[in-house]
Amino acid sequence: MIGHFFETLSDTLLDVAPVVILVGFFQYIVLKTKIPDISKVILGIILVILGLTMFLMGLEYALFPIGNTMAEQLSSAEFIKASYSDPDHWLAYYWIYIFAFFIGFATTIAEPSLIAVAFKANEVSGGSISQIGLRITVALGVAISLTVGTFRIVTGTPLYVYILVGYVIVIIQTFFAPKHLIALAYDSGGVTTSTVTVPIVAALGIGLSTVVPGRNPALDGFGLIAFASLFPIITVLGYAQMMNFILKFKKVSK
Repeated sequence: MIGHFFETLSDTLLDVAPVVILVGFFQYIVLKTKIPDISKVILGIILVILGLTMFLMGLEYALFPIGNTMAEQLSSAEFIKASYSDPDHWLAYYWIYIFAFFIGFATTIAEPSLIAVAFKANEVSGGSISQIGLRITVALGVAISLTVGTFRIVTGTPLYVYILVGYVIVIIQTFFAPKHLIALAYDSGGVTTSTVTVPIVAALGIGLSTVVPGRNPALDGFGLIAFASLFPIITVLGYAQMMNFILKFKKVSK
């Protein structure tokens, strides 16, 4: 493990180095100013490198194996036969759909990038956008997306069909949603593809496609992250439309 740590550390140094060099070039050559509190900046860079190294090792030793193991166990022939009368029916994998829903919700609620976006949205809106409300809405979007995505893997239907239909829905919603929340909804799709959600989602998709008969992990195992980016846009736009409708109804009733 120690050898693996230093190997991962060297890879992380190579990945972070271009960013540090670029920032230093613009700061000292283009702007010709010194970086304030350079000692703190250096300490921060060191912590970033160490944090990324430990995070990558954690993915390899924990999150990826957990996702693969759960997908394999819930999709095993023995478990399927014990849970459903017809193991070839798509409903035989209902435990996978349930697990995908709850793991999508749980990982998204814990997503640091979503917490940051929800905090800023609450701040700039003067409190009109609820932090917990936005986080729950996005988490439900990811939960639904993983349920649909695992269903797609089980049935073997083409990915592009779901993506096309999803974005058609987004385009229609965009015309009717409150304008000041459209950008936030689109950003909510991006913040879900970050540090906590992606490893579990990727491992779940690959693990499931490995176990389901007739599926190719390279062809069918990926695409869940695309779902995780799309469906939160739909749910946040839907949430915005619902809140807008409620406000209009209250004004009319008064």
